[in-house]
Amino acid sequence: MAKSDATTSEGPDAQLPTIAIIIDDMGYNREQGERLANLEQPLTLAFLPFRRHTVALAELAHSRNKEIMLHAPMANTRNFALGPGGLTSDMDEASIATTLRRSLQAIPHVRGVNNHMGSLLTQQLELMDWVMKELEKYPVYFVDSRTIATSIAGDVAQAYQIPSMTRDIFLDHEQSEEFVDRQFRKLIQRARENGTAIGIGHPHKVTVDYLAKHLPMLDAQGVAIATVSGLWAIRNDNREMFANEDKQAIQPALARNP
Repeated sequence: MAKSDATTSEGPDAQLPTIAIIIDDMGYNREQGERLANLEQPLTLAFLPFRRHTVALAELAHSRNKEIMLHAPMANTRNFALGPGGLTSDMDEASIATTLRRSLQAIPHVRGVNNHMGSLLTQQLELMDWVMKELEKYPVYFVDSRTIATSIAGDVAQAYQIPSMTRDIFLDHEQSEEFVDRQFRKLIQRARENGTAIGIGHPHKVTVDYLAKHLPMLDAQGVAIATVSGLWAIRNDNREMFANEDKQAIQPALARNP
């Protein structure tokens, strides 16, 4: 649907179908991270805590009007290593809270959180309750990456009245231009059907190359792109996320190691 079609059939003030794209696993790859930060479009970049390039890239991305998230490492069913900041199923409530707080403090300009892996942890009610109990203290939203269909993370976030959303499409779990293109088209189709949609990709060269080429074409296709908080506002009548809520500020503690 062309942009002119949207304004003709639905009026000049009609909301275009809107996508948000989160790029996970930020903090390792400096070259691709800088490319993503310098793209013109309002991407949302999710940083792993305490990685070599996390702080510098987050500062650069913020200066280029990107939105910053914590990509919180969570235990998975395949026992993949989590690295610094990992949340595991053998941790008690105090350890979960302390680890999560330190990870938030280690990423400048953080606005939201999503899970890195987490196919094990996001199915466990008590652990998710502890996670959301800590996140609820701060002015951050939560996106369930939904790495497993039985995740309850989003439901628990909603129970704590944390602004929350769920990933619709993974863009690049196969690293080829053909696969990324197919998934990107699915993302746009989902947005056309539902009004908005969230895609998650990674700082692979094939993904960054694809986005650099295709994001500038969205306007001609009658599709808008927003940050995650911008997309949340669209879904919630443009109200402010934390306008009347008493939240703790996240105090920066930009150490390289937890």
